[in-house]
Amino acid sequence: MPELIAKTALAGKTLIVAGTRLAEVDPGSIASLQPFPGQGKAVDKALKPLGFSFPAVNSFAEKDGAMIVWAGRETAFLIGADCPDMAGIAAVTDQSGGWVTLDLEGPAAAEALMRYVPMDLRLAAFPVGMAARTPLYHMSMVLMRVSDQGFRLMLFRSMARTAWHEISLALKTLAARAA
Repeated sequence: MPELIAKTALAGKTLIVAGTRLAEVDPGSIASLQPFPGQGKAVDKALKPLGFSFPAVNSFAEKDGAMIVWAGRETAFLIGADCPDMAGIAAVTDQSGGWVTLDLEGPAAAEALMRYVPMDLRLAAFPVGMAARTPLYHMSMVLMRVSDQGFRLMLFRSMARTAWHEISLALKTLAARAA
């Protein structure tokens, strides 16, 4: 019987162009949380042992290698941590196999993304700790500002190679113009 091996969408691919690094990362488990009506405080109580509460719109929090990120209307993703029991207070769905996660870090990160994202991603307009559900060209993503020059992107796994191509093309174009 063949032995199946789980792989990430891009098998851990990394690219560095002019000091800006694009890399696929494996964030671990991803659980979608959608509190039932009137259960927000109960969800916060369930998340408290992890050091989290349900995130405010357009925000995320990190603690001990785990993350909770706003992912849309009344939806959050709990990433890299076991989801506490939410029976009766929230709809919880395992999303681990459906997403690709990319880190983009370096001096050209914001400029490369702004070629495809209809938002101002300069640090003053999109500060560290901010998240947005936004398109990357024609692909839907969750975008987070994780550092002054760093972003984390979560896209549907089926769009992994297209997203990689577009971002790497933008980085190479910016580098060629600077040369």
